[in-house]
Amino acid sequence: MSGLRFVFLMFVFFVSGCSHASDEGYTAGDLRGFNHMANSGVNSFSVNGYGGTLTGNSCCIMLPDEWKPGLKAHIEWEVDPHTAPLPPGYEDWDNYLIWEKKLKSSFQQHSTIVDIPQYGKERCGLTVHFLPCDQVKVTTVCSGYGTPNYPIKEPLNMKEPASCPVK
Repeated sequence: MSGLRFVFLMFVFFVSGCSHASDEGYTAGDLRGFNHMANSGVNSFSVNGYGGTLTGNSCCIMLPDEWKPGLKAHIEWEVDPHTAPLPPGYEDWDNYLIWEKKLKSSFQQHSTIVDIPQYGKERCGLTVHFLPCDQVKVTTVCSGYGTPNYPIKEPLNMKEPASCPVK
């Protein structure tokens, strides 16, 4: 009977997914992103090793139940600067593979560490905003982007300036 109980507990653990709160004082929440750059696409990103998406919410990121000073987010992302021409089409497979290689060679990898703003009991995961000049802002608020109480006000589709500040 104990073997069946173990299998049942493992099943419950795996299907609990994002709703599972751990015993170490962490709770899972959604991870989402917004691309504010008009001239570059964000292909993928991760925060502290958890993968996110720009197409809605993805599960999950673990955040401490209680915010503490110095709480950081290590963000890595890949940008497509749209430098490759349009693809030749699948019927010309050899040229398509050449195009794909050129496209992927233009992708740029970025990484930064930012502070996670203070939060209380109410938090709704982490939202990452990708801004021009490889700048990133994050928030844990539950209100949606564009609502009056949302802390990040930058508009979508911002133009990249002619020169960016040196880091």
